[in-house]
Amino acid sequence: MANTPQAKKRIRRNAARAEVNGARVGRIRTFVKKVESAIESGDKSAAESALKAMQPELARGVAKGVVHKNTAARKFSRLTKRLSALA
Repeated sequence: MANTPQAKKRIRRNAARAEVNGARVGRIRTFVKKVESAIESGDKSAAESALKAMQPELARGVAKGVVHKNTAARKFSRLTKRLSALA
């Protein structure tokens, strides 16, 4: 249990940050799912536009520190590869 005022403050701060970061990760996941569903449906133009919308969102997650740089690069690379295979 936290005894010092600083430790109590850290608990409050961590809870607030976890909420923001969780929302951010969920938003990124939604964008990724939109790309995946467009690819699965075979709609290339929708998949391309979804991929273009996903890229800055993923980059923002990397900049904010909620997604690792390599994870974002891997996701983008694999989705781009799947999109090019549609043709």
